[in-house]
Amino acid sequence: MRKLLFTMIATVGLLFSSSAYAACGKTEVAEMNWTSGQVVAEILGFVLQAGYDCDATLVSTSTVPAITAMGEKGTPHINPEAWVNSIAKQVDAGLSAGKFVDAGDIFSDGGLEAFWIPAYMTETHPNINTAQDLYDNALVFKDPEDPRKGRFYTCPAGWACQIISNNIARGYKLDEKFNLFDPGSGESLKASIAKAYARKEPWVGYYWGPTAVLGKYPMKQIDLGKYDAKGHACNQTEECATPYGGPYPVSRVAKIMVADYAKANKDIAKFVQKMSIPNDVTNAVLAWKEDNGASANETAGYFMATYPKLWRKWVPKKVASKIQKAL
Repeated sequence: MRKLLFTMIATVGLLFSSSAYAACGKTEVAEMNWTSGQVVAEILGFVLQAGYDCDATLVSTSTVPAITAMGEKGTPHINPEAWVNSIAKQVDAGLSAGKFVDAGDIFSDGGLEAFWIPAYMTETHPNINTAQDLYDNALVFKDPEDPRKGRFYTCPAGWACQIISNNIARGYKLDEKFNLFDPGSGESLKASIAKAYARKEPWVGYYWGPTAVLGKYPMKQIDLGKYDAKGHACNQTEECATPYGGPYPVSRVAKIMVADYAKANKDIAKFVQKMSIPNDVTNAVLAWKEDNGASANETAGYFMATYPKLWRKWVPKKVASKIQKAL
């Protein structure tokens, strides 16, 4: 298996260095500057080249520059991981003007933000399921620097999610029982979960997915009740006078295509519309990447080798056969 895997991975790399494919012309794929966005772009690019004979090029970019360039210049042609909540105005404007096509969600479960405890705590503390349960059992999560309170890990300072997570915690009055602890960085937040897992200690805090962390460390989501749009709008501001105790909305993570390209390449548009990956698969693939120190390109190869039943649903049988031969 390992020999086959790495032979296949090498083939993926060679495909992306080739310029022999031109049946559908040049196709630029937006490669975002975060891990899942890079892996998804590699998967999409490989399918385009191996299955549709496209001259696929990955363009390194980020959320706002990508959607701006697509609207103004018509490239990149495909953005496979657009977190729509953060660029809603640009996306809506492009759709209204007929510049963009919304090709559906890349993650079938959506982008997820939540409060979590380690899954192993379901055995030791099965009574902790809701925000009220956290309030009632704060000292289970005792802060080592202030044992009178629990420790709740928030987002790092400077991240928009810190404002929201702190307001949600205040909405449930968790700040009365917990110190809202700033981990300092995303790496430190991740490290705190890894440390808790290694010692099988209690941990509670904010995290998001799909990510390698949720793939490596099974976590239980805390029930935060019903979503309220007005309450969430207030929670997004530091000046929120009445923080709302409620969940984050599920974030749409969409595939956005340039309309002219989609119209000229209808078969590819159909494939992109069908391309969707469950969050648990994404979590597992990203965890594999981290555990193996793999590149995004190698991780795309791992995905193609490991989940053929999934990607074969995206394309016609003839295209699937071409992709399989390339592997």
